[in-house]
Amino acid sequence: MARTNRGALASFFLRLGRQVWVRAALFTIIGVAIALLAGFVGPLLPFSVAIDLGQNAVDSLLQIIATAMLTVSTFSVTAMVTAFSSATTTATPRSTPLLIADTTSQNAVSTFVGAFTYSLVGIVALSTGYYTEQGRTILFIGTLVVIAIVVFTLLRWIAHLSTFGRMADVIDRVEKAATTAVEQYATSPTLGARALAVVPPRARAVHADEVGYVTHLDVAALDRLADAHDLHVYVAAAPGRIADARTPLAHVVGRLDDDTAGAVRAAFRLEHHRTYEQDPRFGVIALAEIGSRALSPATNDPGTAIEVIAALQRVLTRALAIEPDPEVRFPRVSVAPTPLRDLIADAFRPLARDGAADVEVQVRLQKCLASLAASAPHRAEEFRDAGRAALARSRRVLDRADARTLKAAMREAWAAV
Repeated sequence: MARTNRGALASFFLRLGRQVWVRAALFTIIGVAIALLAGFVGPLLPFSVAIDLGQNAVDSLLQIIATAMLTVSTFSVTAMVTAFSSATTTATPRSTPLLIADTTSQNAVSTFVGAFTYSLVGIVALSTGYYTEQGRTILFIGTLVVIAIVVFTLLRWIAHLSTFGRMADVIDRVEKAATTAVEQYATSPTLGARALAVVPPRARAVHADEVGYVTHLDVAALDRLADAHDLHVYVAAAPGRIADARTPLAHVVGRLDDDTAGAVRAAFRLEHHRTYEQDPRFGVIALAEIGSRALSPATNDPGTAIEVIAALQRVLTRALAIEPDPEVRFPRVSVAPTPLRDLIADAFRPLARDGAADVEVQVRLQKCLASLAASAPHRAEEFRDAGRAALARSRRVLDRADARTLKAAMREAWAAV
């Protein structure tokens, strides 16, 4: 159980560290500490550090920093919210968590808030006579360092704003998250457990206490629990599935009491929204949503859809190149792997449907599917089926000239597969 607790704590702190307010609070504490330490450390130094400062020199600098940082912090938060809103409107709302977790923007806002707090504490401490002459000198030197950090951060933040939240930036972020999740899935499709084939009829279902998406599954905890109580756990709701009255979390073979059922539930983390962490389909779905929105009549941006197809091709190509790890590390747990056919449908069915009348998009889609089939010959038929389905959709809406163009491009693309 100690390992389970450590794993849960590690996951908790990792997710907590992605929150904007956590980093801002940490930088605020650092700013307060630096301002107060100047007065505390000054008298303790074994040597004298003194600079002939003009009247109210430090106080004037701190006043300037406080005023400027309040304005810059407000501007930065406004810029971030605008980027989030733009991504939600033009791309997909599923990309917003990735923008919120952007470390550059979080560091920028946190630095500005920390500098603002540092200057406020310094002004208050100066007005109360907290600093000695040596402490004022140390505060002045610290203020110069803070100014240098702020200027560097501001320049970096301005450069970052030129791309932050733009369509290409959103696609890249979603592609990166999708690639990470799909590669992890390709490495271990069953998360180290046995592949689930059939659930025994005698197995008892364990349902969640509330309806929600499974966002994380602790297979190691389930295996230890099963080993301790002589059970076998058949996972029904893998990450990405919704647990409800129809879909239990798991089926368990063996003696199952209330405490054991509660421990099984504790291995599943349920949330109201899906996350990219262990869900191989979610990132692919988010990319497809961006492409579908670009193909809507209101947007009519086939170029973005073609970029999304290229991103999906890169994601799946890297996943298909990975050899799955055959080792079963958790023999008392069985998990059903996500079929490749489902990933293909999630990725390309929306684009085939919403871009059926756009011959350029369909030509790029056929070339993408043919390339993926060539990179995985043993799974080529599944990609070929997706290509046939896309062609069938397009033939119903394209005129004869565009249909001939698409069929010719399809024959050329699939000729070498």
